[in-house]
Amino acid sequence: MIAPLSIGFMGLFGRSPSLRTFDGHLRKLDLHPKLVPEAIKLAAIRILMAETNGADPSDEASREAAELLAYCMVGASPFSAANGHFLTNAIEKRIDDALDNDTSADSKLILLALHANVIQPSVVEHFCLEAESE
Repeated sequence: MIAPLSIGFMGLFGRSPSLRTFDGHLRKLDLHPKLVPEAIKLAAIRILMAETNGADPSDEASREAAELLAYCMVGASPFSAANGHFLTNAIEKRIDDALDNDTSADSKLILLALHANVIQPSVVEHFCLEAESE
């Protein structure tokens, strides 16, 4: 049986390698990529590309961004249950560091999750996060 062809504006040319890589990292973290809004994934890739002057992000940068967003979206306990305490502690340290450096990619990714309202309230409370409006 032939699989049905799905043609749409965004599906016309297929997904970019950066998005496919990012989706793969989300899956490895036990977060299905369909649970992450496409706009957030695209914005995360743009944040990473800004760090490399427009070049595609490295596999490591993509993995690290997926880890941070997954933690923000599911919270500490579910993230730890799926990925272990070592990675959870490393992500929490990155969040603490990002709070001290508001120009880092990590801080921008946290702000993205906060503004997109996909961050767990427990993460907001634990790190006392708030978005300043101008």
